[in-house]
Amino acid sequence: MTTRLESLSEWVAGIARLTQAERVHWCTGTRDEYDEFVREMLARGDLLELNQDSYPDCYLHRSDPRDVARVEHLTYVCSDRKEDAGPNNNWMLPAEAREKMNGLFDGCMKGRTLYVIPYCMGPLGSPYSRYGVEITDSTYVAANMYLMTRMGDAALAEIERTGRFIRGLHSVGELDPERRFIMHFPEDLTIMSYGSGYGGNALLGKKCHALRIASYQARTEGWLAEHMLIVGVENPAGETHYLACAFPSQCGKTNLAMLIPPKSHRGWKVWTLGDDIAWMHLDDEGRLRAINPEAGLFGVVPGTNRHTNPNAYESIRRDAIFTNVALTAENDPWWEDKDTGEPVMDWQGRPYDPANGPAAHPNSRFTVSAKNNPSYSELAEAPRGVPISALVFGGRRRELTPLVYEARDWAHGVLVGATAASETTAAATGKVGVVRRDPMAMKPFCGYNFADYWSHWLSFENRSDALPRIFHVNWFRRDPDGSFLWPGFGENLRVLRWIIDRCRDRVDAVESPIGYLPEPGAIDTSGLDIELETMQELLSVDPEAWKQEMQSIGEYFQTYGDRVPQRLRAEHGKVLSALS
Repeated sequence: MTTRLESLSEWVAGIARLTQAERVHWCTGTRDEYDEFVREMLARGDLLELNQDSYPDCYLHRSDPRDVARVEHLTYVCSDRKEDAGPNNNWMLPAEAREKMNGLFDGCMKGRTLYVIPYCMGPLGSPYSRYGVEITDSTYVAANMYLMTRMGDAALAEIERTGRFIRGLHSVGELDPERRFIMHFPEDLTIMSYGSGYGGNALLGKKCHALRIASYQARTEGWLAEHMLIVGVENPAGETHYLACAFPSQCGKTNLAMLIPPKSHRGWKVWTLGDDIAWMHLDDEGRLRAINPEAGLFGVVPGTNRHTNPNAYESIRRDAIFTNVALTAENDPWWEDKDTGEPVMDWQGRPYDPANGPAAHPNSRFTVSAKNNPSYSELAEAPRGVPISALVFGGRRRELTPLVYEARDWAHGVLVGATAASETTAAATGKVGVVRRDPMAMKPFCGYNFADYWSHWLSFENRSDALPRIFHVNWFRRDPDGSFLWPGFGENLRVLRWIIDRCRDRVDAVESPIGYLPEPGAIDTSGLDIELETMQELLSVDPEAWKQEMQSIGEYFQTYGDRVPQRLRAEHGKVLSALS
């Protein structure tokens, strides 16, 4: 199989010559092809078969211990001008980056198969979808792209029809951290990744395309590509509202996307349309509509169990690829807080010894089709997407930030998103537990200057009178002893109910310097073992602490210089003034 699109054919042929690949395989996207990928990896030892009785069609992959997370310090945006990449990105001149990468790719696929993966991000046939082709020498990547995207012949047909596609080139290389780079060329709609087999560095349809390149496309084309889950909340009367929510990794994103209503909320339903990325466009009526560009789930598995996230737990009981989890004596996958079984072999294949650290890597992952999720919504395939009632930002903060508050208007909401911060996690290399600014949860993923990104967000207030309301949540506030104040998990539906009621103007709110807070008793706590004083603490705003926060934010904005939009600075000034 080849292609009748000359530009694609020539590109593939040129890469095959550069890399000196032994053979070229054009992926068709069939289940038979996926099964063949699995057989090949089992034969080579790249995959291990798990207990097929308890985990049918599930497998374990162990990555190189030096290759277990995103490498933000080795991830670059290569624009013609450094200021267009912004201080939020590492930058390299495109010509310099291409020379460096071509040198790495030269001869790197000797003796290997070059896989050509045409894929669609978004529902096939949707005007909001975009297409790409990833070239890789990793069978593991090809198999994961089958689970994560709509890949193969149908995507290729659309690429051939339009002639447009994102070019992605990947090789695991030697897995040498000193020879590892992920380069993005937004002005050329190209991605080059070398030296890593880890998901976000190697599955180029995911963060590289769907966020870094797509965010640049979205700005030029007038839409939004965001690090957001998409969830539908249906009340007992059958009224459904869709929310798009932005959280940094390991801040409860997957749990919220797959939330199961607690027993106290009989008749309520929650539908999952996406757990990680949302592409949002204005429709003819000015409503923001969202699609999930992905077809699969690539989630952090530690902490997942029947209590914390039953839907995620059930999703990965079949047809899943696990990466860097531990094994039990029964050959079942195991991870911290699984609640069943005991590890006998750790994620590196060693006999489990607590002295060596966690049995499963803290950033161990699962890859599975989104349709495995019991709360999967068929509207995930709707070409026009779903209308968004509310945008919700969040993060992991022990103190300061209330359980929930609402922005006054769109511009203030952009400030709320732009000033979001969270404690770092194991999803990226570096120290854990450090509070860092993570605007719109996009710090690792925005493909251009954050100041221009904020300007793009602000531009929407002049394009529509029907924009969704904007909120901020924090499930992670703690008392002085370190205990969580809010129960979280399914009980977060109580907060979503207040958000939806605000969107429908069914409840009033209390104005504070940072935004609108729930009135006393507005969040239903019936059946919860939670004191009134605890709720007061959860919804409290400390003016002095917030004044320091806003002053710190002002200093953060200064790092972006004159490009920070004056509209955003004005909103920041309003909050500071209200706190004085």
